Amino acid sequence: MATEINPLAEMTRMMQEFKVPGLDMAPIIESRRKDMTALVEASEAAQVAMQALVRKQAEIVTEAIQGIQESAKALVASGASAPDPARQAALVSDAYQKALADMKDLAEMARKSQVDAMAIITKRGTDSLAETKKLMQAR
Repeated sequence: MATEINPLAEMTRMMQEFKVPGLDMAPIIESRRKDMTALVEASEAAQVAMQALVRKQAEIVTEAIQGIQESAKALVASGASAPDPARQAALVSDAYQKALADMKDLAEMARKSQVDAMAIITKRGTDSLAETKKLMQAR
């Protein structure tokens, strides 16, 4: 059985072995750890958002199937021998409007997930830059 390798622990070990006189590696290691944590958080946020998107898509499909079933039942219950063009046009229009609203909801969910993930990465980038400036001023 192969042992699992922890890339962060391996990177930390290698950086600790890399000794440069006058350079404290601890803050650098901590900064890289924070970078990795931010990437994990962004990935988790994206995963949660994608799961919500899949649930919303399943909800849309379920609603569409129920709508089709209800429309079919209504047509059968009406007992008309010939289809009513006005009724069919209204059903098509309603379905079209619902589809547009659903697509808008899905697009907004996807946009929000991207904004949230990017906000995590952007904040970490800003913090990392501040940490680097602070390290450089300490020298």
